[in-house]
Amino acid sequence: MKTYTAKPAEIDKKWILIDAEGVVLGRLATIVASILRGKNKPTFTPHMDMGDNVIIINADKVQMTGNKRADKRYYWHTGHPGGIKFRTAEQVLESAHPERVVIKAVERMISRNSLGRQQMTNLRVYAGAEHPHEAQQPTVLDVASMNPKNTRSA
Repeated sequence: MKTYTAKPAEIDKKWILIDAEGVVLGRLATIVASILRGKNKPTFTPHMDMGDNVIIINADKVQMTGNKRADKRYYWHTGHPGGIKFRTAEQVLESAHPERVVIKAVERMISRNSLGRQQMTNLRVYAGAEHPHEAQQPTVLDVASMNPKNTRSA
């Protein structure tokens, strides 16, 4: 029996819409990362971009468990000595680009190489409920109803 390897012509990409309102961030990120990699398909091939296109709306209403909203820090360095800086998750969610919290959570679950960067181009995250991808007719994936632990009240 030979190992199956998908050919580029056999890859079928779909569009999936996920509403992140009230969904726990880590649980959302694991599901999205799996879809972006294509691990939910029986024809999964590790070295190819098999994943679907994912649209996430209401990223500003994502939930975090425990004290992560106040304690979780996003670090960067300015390049100067002593130039390490950070923002908390709450500061990022209340800023002009709250979708960056979701993007960073998914990005850290995808492999850090050229294939991972290619797979991340299939992710589109929007802070509000509006998105410009109606023409692609995305199928709705209800992450909140998949498992009771996926949602958290504010």
